[in-house]
Amino acid sequence: MPEEDEVFSESENDNENNNEEEITMAGETIGRLKRSALLHYINAAFSTVLTGASWSVIGKDVEDLSVELNPSTETIKNILDETSVVDTGYEPSADVDTYYADPSDGDFYTQIKDIAMNRKTGEACKTLILEVLIDKTSGPFDAWVEEVVIKPTSYGGAQGGVRIPYSITFCGNRQQGTVTIADKVPTFTPASN
Repeated sequence: MPEEDEVFSESENDNENNNEEEITMAGETIGRLKRSALLHYINAAFSTVLTGASWSVIGKDVEDLSVELNPSTETIKNILDETSVVDTGYEPSADVDTYYADPSDGDFYTQIKDIAMNRKTGEACKTLILEVLIDKTSGPFDAWVEEVVIKPTSYGGAQGGVRIPYSITFCGNRQQGTVTIADKVPTFTPASN
């Protein structure tokens, strides 16, 4: 995980070449966010209980990761030629195509291997995702936690390492809060209603 200084430091050359706009937040000026400012953690204990979560950051060997929102709308045209749009929400998902099997990843490796090799389904594939947006110079940072289902899509791959790519399907029960990060370990605090 990047240190806070790494997330926000840009060389003068980068700023000149990219002509980046600056954003002012609470009196602090921050340029365009680097990709490392959006962190995704998986509860490697594969539990949907927030207490005792063992957060594992997604990112090693991953060059591109986007959460696809998959917005769902339906357009209805009646006999009067009037059109209405029904917004039925989102069906978010993400694919991690470059996960290399690595026993040093601890619980996460153990769980993803178990799901793939034993063809696990249902509750065995359910856990939590924690998404953190580092868009200011100091914490706590805005964060969201949500239940997800993680399913390996294949295993093996070409020369260079055993790959176990997986898909993440968001289940709902999204909860907003904040995160503080100490020694690269996030601590989530739910927002008070």
